[in-house]
Amino acid sequence: MGKHILERIQNKLIVSCQALEDEPLHGSAFMAKMALAAEMGGAAGIRANTAKDIQEIKKMTGLPIIGIVKRDYEDSDIYITPTVKEVKELLDAGVDMIALDATRRKRPNGETLEEIVAFAKERQQAVMADISTEEEALYAASLGVDCVSTTLSGYTPYSPQDSLPNFSLVEKLAKSLSIPVIAEGKINLPSQAAYMLQLGAHAVVVGSAITRPQLITQSFVAEIEQHAK
Repeated sequence: MGKHILERIQNKLIVSCQALEDEPLHGSAFMAKMALAAEMGGAAGIRANTAKDIQEIKKMTGLPIIGIVKRDYEDSDIYITPTVKEVKELLDAGVDMIALDATRRKRPNGETLEEIVAFAKERQQAVMADISTEEEALYAASLGVDCVSTTLSGYTPYSPQDSLPNFSLVEKLAKSLSIPVIAEGKINLPSQAAYMLQLGAHAVVVGSAITRPQLITQSFVAEIEQHAK
């Protein structure tokens, strides 16, 4: 299954369709429509949060789905598919690939990254490792994940804090890893997405710049206000 989805998304765009509870477009029906719009625009895959959203998206589009479950736990900073519980929810939802936080940080309930990856792989489930550094990517690859994604670069306290995408990390990983590298995080322009592919990314994930209207609006307003001063 992992090889199949990786072939379908190669050199193409994946659109992350997510809206949290405090956002105007929160709701599975909205996300399904957003996924359909992405498909109409030429997206090759969807990244989605929660089994409910995924099930609705599957009714609306035939694109492969990379699934996550975002959930807060008091004893850990890990938020993206933190435990086996979330992996089970995604397995039941029938995703093509599961994405999870593959940083080396402490996980909830004393669970380990090694255990969670093994649990998914034992069930022939493709796994994408969301990482923030080169070291994390190399370690995740050693565990047998199908691909790594730079999703968390800039979102861990020890990774570079920058408003721009981490081009250098994608370039390094494309050269050092034998598995596909997915570019994700802070990609706001089509030219940035295309450049990631030139650097060796297997595919590119774009979320907020496409699917969060309030943030897109803010960027226009900020630019207008800057020039109106």
